[in-house]
Amino acid sequence: MGGFFGITSKQDCMADVFFGTDYHSHLGTRRGGMAAYDPEIGLQRKIHNIENAPFRTRFERIFEEMEGCAAIGCISDSEPQPLLIRSNLGTYAICMIGIINNADALIDQYLSFSGGHFDAKTGGQVNATELLAALINQKSSFEEGIRFAQKSIDGTASILILKDDGTLIAARDRVGRLPVTIGRREDGYAVSFESFAYEKLGFVFEKELGPGEIVALRPDAITQLKAPGEKKRICSFLWSYYGYPTSTYEGVNVEAMRYRNGAIMARDEKARGEDLDIDYVGGVPDSGTPHAIGYANESGKHFARAFIKYTPTWARSFMPPTQVDRDKIAKMKQIPVKELIEDKNLLFVDDSIVRGTQLRETVEFLYESGAKSVHMRSACPPIMFGCKYLNFSRATSDLELIARRVILELEGEEGFSHLEEYSDGATERGQALRRAICEKFHFASLEFQTLEGVVEAIGLPDCELCTYCWNGKE
Repeated sequence: MGGFFGITSKQDCMADVFFGTDYHSHLGTRRGGMAAYDPEIGLQRKIHNIENAPFRTRFERIFEEMEGCAAIGCISDSEPQPLLIRSNLGTYAICMIGIINNADALIDQYLSFSGGHFDAKTGGQVNATELLAALINQKSSFEEGIRFAQKSIDGTASILILKDDGTLIAARDRVGRLPVTIGRREDGYAVSFESFAYEKLGFVFEKELGPGEIVALRPDAITQLKAPGEKKRICSFLWSYYGYPTSTYEGVNVEAMRYRNGAIMARDEKARGEDLDIDYVGGVPDSGTPHAIGYANESGKHFARAFIKYTPTWARSFMPPTQVDRDKIAKMKQIPVKELIEDKNLLFVDDSIVRGTQLRETVEFLYESGAKSVHMRSACPPIMFGCKYLNFSRATSDLELIARRVILELEGEEGFSHLEEYSDGATERGQALRRAICEKFHFASLEFQTLEGVVEAIGLPDCELCTYCWNGKE
């Protein structure tokens, strides 16, 4: 995945951009970068590897190395960025969030007529941000170039550019799968993926860019370069999983949505006449916890944290490069509260069940700690399709998804013709899927939130939400 942050100001803004970028660290684990513009020095850029140390540690000396009244920062889960580009449009820094699925075709097309070249990585791959810049540079203005690039790209590209005069150009992706918001302060403007990042720095909300909207920002003005389009498909997973709890997208707060989502699951189970003998409801921390609080409040069951994640040294279990190491770290982080586990019937809510590898370890750990039974609830429907629009999943095949694997075991490839039935817990196929996953993971019971429940919890029209990973609809 990834996130970006930028400020154009009447005064030095390096400290604010440092903190604003750091507030996006939950969105990526591979590279962090900053670029700045100063009238005396010009454009400057630093990139560091953040796989084994957080952004704030890698960039703690940035105030000695860079200065500027305009700056951008990026947390990336893929290539190093921002990049410094010199082209017919001038010299500028650029970063992007998203994914380019047709990169090879675009590279071949570009090289066939340009006579140019790209800096290639091992295996011949090209930095997606460099490819994006090459597409933008084919036109005579940033507005035309961004339009051309976004139209050419199969995937998603939200873009932040810092020009060599201190101007910021921000563009939200064509259908608004990702948020881009603007904050205002008396000395300038901020651009951010996460709204709380600029609010903590004294900015107030100015506007949220619409799908495909492009704006230019100077310390004293916002200029719209392209009006927003009509089609919107913002990613529903922002609220279910990877959005930060204090953030608000399209007017909907993440934490509040998760409380509603859990409550809707409990409400619907009551309506079906289900009343399990549960001692405690808990979340699979951290993102599952607010869903669990909503579930507990609605069901009348006691909420408890039966295990705690030890995070001071390993804050994020998916940082190691291999699945074996990630599973090991995840298991080592789980510290039981045995008084809340031993001889207890427990129900846990997880934000989602994707591959299920770490969840299996969690359930085994709970039984080893003395649990009588472990029931599981997923705060979203079964994930049937790997995301092809955002670079936030390590999945390389749909068969890495636990729902897909189980369907293949149950019915072979014929089962893939009945994904809608498997998603629905009221159908025979849906019940078979849930029973099979329970057997694999030793759940006492399993249920998934419905797609209708997620949409209700978000509160936006379903036509404005991307639900591709659940139902394959674009």
